[in-house]
Parts: sequence; C-alpha cells; structure tokens
Amino acid sequence: MSSPIIVIGAGLGGLVTARILSMQGLEVVVYEAETSIGSRAQGGLLDLHEYNGQLAVRAAGLWDAFLALVRPNEDAKRVVDKAGNVLLDHPGSTDGTRPEIDRGDLRRMLVDSLPLGVIRWGHKLTSISTTSEGHHELQFANGHRIVTEVLVGADGAWSRVRPQLTDARPDYSGVTFIETTLADGSGRYPAAAALVGDGTLIAPSPGQAVISHRHANGSLTTYAAVTRSADWLASIDLDDPEGGRAEIATAFADWAPPLRTLVTESDAAPTVRAIHALPVGISWARTPGVTLVGDAAHLMSPFAGEGANLALLDGAELARAIIASPDDTEAAISAYERDLFWRSETFARASASNLMLFFGADAPGSVAGLFQRVLS
Repeated sequence: MSSPIIVIGAGLGGLVTARILSMQGLEVVVYEAETSIGSRAQGGLLDLHEYNGQLAVRAAGLWDAFLALVRPNEDAKRVVDKAGNVLLDHPGSTDGTRPEIDRGDLRRMLVDSLPLGVIRWGHKLTSISTTSEGHHELQFANGHRIVTEVLVGADGAWSRVRPQLTDARPDYSGVTFIETTLADGSGRYPAAAALVGDGTLIAPSPGQAVISHRHANGSLTTYAAVTRSADWLASIDLDDPEGGRAEIATAFADWAPPLRTLVTESDAAPTVRAIHALPVGISWARTPGVTLVGDAAHLMSPFAGEGANLALLDGAELARAIIASPDDTEAAISAYERDLFWRSETFARASASNLMLFFGADAPGSVAGLFQRVLS
C-alpha cells in the first residue's frame, strides 16, 4: 500500500482496527468528527463477551489494562414486573465470564494505546469521491483532503462511508429510550436504588420497560423505553416539563413508585435515544478498497447486548485479515466480509427476536426466562 489505511470514526471498532494494525507497523490514520475524547458522554456500561469482545481486547494486547478497568459485581442482573416484584435476581461476581466496563473507560483505553498522531480529532467527513485510479478521495469540513487506497467506515449508525457500498439505511424500530441520570441515587433515592440492586435492573411490560444501572459511585442511569410511532417521536419535546416529560411520566403512572422515580427524576435534561436498526442480513457487493465495521456495518437494537462486542471483533478481524495479506488488501477485505455477514446476521436476528420478548404480550415473564437461559 502506498497510502495509509484510513479509518473514519474513533469508536470502539475503528480504534481496535487502528491499534492492531499499528502494532504490526502498518500505517493507519483515524479521522474523528469529535474534537476530543471528552467532547461528549459515552453511554453506560458494557459487558464484554468471551466469544467476541474479549477476543478483540486480547488481540489488541490490552487484556491486563482492561482487567484493571473492570467493574466488579456490576454484572448483577435483576428482572422485576411493573409492581416491583422480583422475578429473577442474579448476583454480581468479581470473576464473571462477562465482565462489565464503562464504555468511556474502554474507549479511552483504546485511544491511549495508539501512537500520538494516529487519531486526527475535529475532522468531519463531508464527501467521498473515486479518483481515476480507483482510489478514494475524502473531503472534510475543515478543508482537509486526502486520497487513500483502503477506507474503513467505522462511523456509526449514520455512516457517511456506508453509501459507497449499499443503499441500505437504518429504520426506526418503534422503540425509543429516554435516558435519565441521578447522581448519588443511593443517598437521595434509597428505595429506587435498592430496587435496582448492585447492577442492572430490567422491568419490562408489554409496550414499555424501565432499564436502570447502579454504578459503583451510587449514581443511577435509567432508560425508560416506550414503543411509539415515528410521528410521536418527532413531536415530543423533553425540554418542556409540561409537554414531553409529562407524557413520559403518564406512560408509567401506574408503575411502582421506585420505578416511577427512575423515569421522572433526573439531574439533567433527559436524552432521547430512538432505536434504529439496519435490515437483518445486510450485505453488499465487493467495492474495491472500502469496508465497514461496527454499527456502520450492522446497526441493531441493543436487546442482544452484542453491538459493542461485535464492533470490537470486527475491528480485530479486519486488522488480522489485512496483516495476513498486506499486499492483497482486496483478498483480505473479501475474507473479512464473508465472515462479517454471517456473524452479524446471527446476532441481528437474535436482537430483533429479543426486542419482541421485551415488549411483547408475555413480558415480563419472557424476559426473566431469557436471562435464566443466558445466565445459567
């Protein structure tokens, strides 16, 4: 390769790709629209699975650093009904097979593992064109321009690289999360914190759910999930306490008081997270020099808990394929994508199926049964 491998997006998948390639001395540059790693919150906790996320961390040579960041006991899971009755209570552990880590800590670990200058912050990709030689010319909002032979789209749900490969776009799943946060939830809202327990609380019901996590510092992060139309999503205004937030409170009016507290109280304006997904089984014809990792490749709902884990594995597998065939990146990318397609389809189907379990007529029993099978 006469030009660096270009990765668009400094998320988990892009960072792992860059880390493993740079470990082998290959030239790689990551362009990220955000101005720094601290420019926005990174979300809640992740549990890394032994068959994908953990494999990627090991391949990146970061296992010991990862273990130092793991949150002991925060892998506890509790399922309750809307009245607060406990249906499943799985205790946390210090040596579980799916250790929990804060997403922000994991991302920072990966950023810190890269040589200085690999990540170019503040570079928002605006356009891609193909040169007469078949290479890819990238234009950024700040005026920077670069041409590359190999382009990796790791730029998330609304990827600007994906249209080079497919016309597929994410569809709204019909589920919207409203995220709330409570600092010192244990001290200020003891009943709610006690119901959440040491890890994650899941309170599903037909059409809606409360999902909450208690962090080691006592804070609580909660997602009030509702099934609503796209028109409803466009109409709500959570900054208006008499509008959208009041409607959310009404949706959970007959739930147990501690669950209502998690939904209606927040130390910051609630954040709306509409859940989108790419079509199950998405694939594309081989386009020379371009591929995708993570949500750019296979965005799915969070109800299988695999999105971040798959992004990590995607990055590791793509880097492994390129390292094995550095003089024939087309063969490397083709081999990577063959595995990518079947791997992501398997988990996308599970995610779509689990969404129905969470919000279908048999919830919450269906969800308790799911976790009994997964955790046994």
